[in-house]
Amino acid sequence: MIYTITFNPAIDYVVNIDKLNLGITNRSVNESYYYGGKGINVSTILCNLGIKNKALGFVAGFTGDAIEKGAKDAGIDTDFIHLENGISRINIKIKSSEETEINCQGPHITDSDIEKLFSQLDELKEGDTLILAGSIPNSLPQDIYENILAKLSDRNIRFVVDATQKLLMNVLKYRPFLIKPNRQELSEMFDVEVNTQEDIIKYGKKLQDMGAVNVLVSLGGDGALLIDEYSEIHTMGTVKDKVINTVGSGDSMVAGFIAGYSSKNDYDYALKLGTACGCATAFLPGLATKEKIEETFSKL
Repeated sequence: MIYTITFNPAIDYVVNIDKLNLGITNRSVNESYYYGGKGINVSTILCNLGIKNKALGFVAGFTGDAIEKGAKDAGIDTDFIHLENGISRINIKIKSSEETEINCQGPHITDSDIEKLFSQLDELKEGDTLILAGSIPNSLPQDIYENILAKLSDRNIRFVVDATQKLLMNVLKYRPFLIKPNRQELSEMFDVEVNTQEDIIKYGKKLQDMGAVNVLVSLGGDGALLIDEYSEIHTMGTVKDKVINTVGSGDSMVAGFIAGYSSKNDYDYALKLGTACGCATAFLPGLATKEKIEETFSKL
């Protein structure tokens, strides 16, 4: 079974405005909303690919109820922990000549809530996959990722970690099966400018030296590069199409890669499906559909 965790899910409220003028009332052209959070995004794409999975995490209030219903309507098997106080986030995405985002804090998560999550994680067993994706709210300990991997490290569980800087660096000693930094995150982790393919390979291999099994580097419009567990280098370009929205593309890539590798144990296929999912999401207002993934896959 594949499990995802979303510590701080949100409703993304997208508002399109011709021109944003500060200090006065603005009128939108149209609005849309999406239920998300990186783990939920991964679960959605897995469902669209026909891969069974379960979404874990924390929700609160009427917005949390809406997120849970939206996830279930998308076919996701959920087991969210309902917090007693607060509401799950509403993030505001204003799209005009420039894009402006307001990402909110989210509800407070107590120690007892964390204990409930760890009780759920006790159900994971050998051969399962656990995907940890995204930042964590301020109310959680900064070593929560590390604590989770430490707790489960002796169960032969496949860990996937899509996080930045210390959240990622501190779990490498537990040998996560897959990590997915992008080029900018790779630069930030080593405090260098990562520009060339040689740079990407050099610093990707440093992450392997620190414990990562496979390093998948997403490169936006330049595709993706994978350094697999055998130190083989795999590259994949992109499909040329109109980019509508890149939010969730990285999550889609993770989902596609895990789905591809789980079905065929082949890194080339996994990279191709991961790239197809990432691109397909970028070409749609929301997350990639099965039809768009298949169309994009056929063009790679």
